[in-house]
Amino acid sequence: MKSMTGYGSAEVLNDTFQLSVEIKSYNNRFLDINHNIPFFLSPYEMDIDKAVSLIASRGHVEVNVRVKTFVSDMEIVVDSQAVERYRDAFAQVAALSGKALKPQLSDFLSAEGVITNVRQSDSEIYKGPLFTALDTALVQFGQSKEREGNSTRTDLLSMGKIVEEGLAVVTAHAGELEELVKTNLKNRFEEMLGDQHYDENRILQEVAVMLVKYSVNEEIKRLAIHLKEYFKLLDLKEPVGKRLDFLCQEMNREINTIGSKSQMVEMNLQVVRMKDGLENVREQIRNIE
Repeated sequence: MKSMTGYGSAEVLNDTFQLSVEIKSYNNRFLDINHNIPFFLSPYEMDIDKAVSLIASRGHVEVNVRVKTFVSDMEIVVDSQAVERYRDAFAQVAALSGKALKPQLSDFLSAEGVITNVRQSDSEIYKGPLFTALDTALVQFGQSKEREGNSTRTDLLSMGKIVEEGLAVVTAHAGELEELVKTNLKNRFEEMLGDQHYDENRILQEVAVMLVKYSVNEEIKRLAIHLKEYFKLLDLKEPVGKRLDFLCQEMNREINTIGSKSQMVEMNLQVVRMKDGLENVREQIRNIE
């Protein structure tokens, strides 16, 4: 089991540059990879995504790549045509104004477009170090996801046991609930009819209808099946977050039905306990793949 939250980082250092990779992820319904990398490494975004998708199947993943160069790759370019055009413009202004105008060197240096700088970044020289650092960061990233996932699995096992224990108590009282329904219905007939004769078959029919209405045996069976599947999913190595979420919805439906049918304090207490445990389960599975 893997968590959707994780972190990993690595760097490569040589004589000309330092390249660092940082990967972190948060909860998300689907896999969403966001890049924060220098423009000259953009050609490798698809390869980066493929590598990340081998480790993460869900979550919002941020990939940050930083490059610090020790040897400048900047080229200073002087636009000779721009210098000539500014010179001609200064001369034209002087002629039109009728005043002597001697442009200074600073006038040309401050003019837009005369001097520009261009970075001659060759992405190929960064490719090897980039994926070396990425692979190391992804190992850390995967390990952190597994550590967090194993911790979450322990909690899910514990909270699943709470639901399982509550179901055991409900199962033990299911027979008592049926007897309680029979007794209550019989007492109501006696209160209404007193010593008058009444059709016993009619009473039996009403009891049968009430038992069908208030029996929780079917809900107990379905909840037990769901719980068995729940613990089975926790042992799988593949992503199970979506399936667990659906399973929790089904279990919650059965527990709510048991609560609506129950007329016993003991069972009602267990319904509250199971719902609380299940709510904690649903909070936790939002963090796993």
